[in-house]
Amino acid sequence: MKLICIGRNYAAHIEELENERPVEPVVFIKPDSAILPKEQDFYIPEFSNDVHYEVEVLVKIKKVGKHIAKEFAHTYYDEIGLGIDFTARDVQTELKAKGLPWEKAKGFDGSAVVGKWLPKNKYENIDKLGFSLLKNGEKVQNGNTSLMLWKIDELIAYVSTYFMLKKGDILFTGTPAGVGKVSPNDYLSGTLEGEQMFEITVR
Repeated sequence: MKLICIGRNYAAHIEELENERPVEPVVFIKPDSAILPKEQDFYIPEFSNDVHYEVEVLVKIKKVGKHIAKEFAHTYYDEIGLGIDFTARDVQTELKAKGLPWEKAKGFDGSAVVGKWLPKNKYENIDKLGFSLLKNGEKVQNGNTSLMLWKIDELIAYVSTYFMLKKGDILFTGTPAGVGKVSPNDYLSGTLEGEQMFEITVR
């Protein structure tokens, strides 16, 4: 399985990082080794002094698909989740300045937190899901899927044009504004529609 991630999908986050607003989704891949094992703490890698949290709504693909039409995209997933795309921001900034790929900053071991999964039919409208990230009990990110530049079904259709989707693949749909640095002993927890989806400690 693979982790397909979308960057710059919330206007406010684009603005806070002073990035250019894209005309189509920004896509990058994390390897399966990026998934942080359940019940394990997140360890800040030695090669970065500026690792940021980015909370994101996740979608788990349930069947193989290629060139999926938007109107059929909803049939390719049954589960919604929440996670974190940890980013070595200092490494990413250096790579971007050189026009190089982001993988070292995005795909390192443990850089993908995947919380619990819930059935899609639990929610009345997946395009209006509220979610948030708390750091040490303080809400630092607060988003809603209604604010996405590209909605979930649009992303699935777009991504499947380039990559065959397989059962178990996970789509990270982008992060809202409020990203920030993590430090040792930080406690992070994420909620989706008021329900806690994950909790981790930073080391």
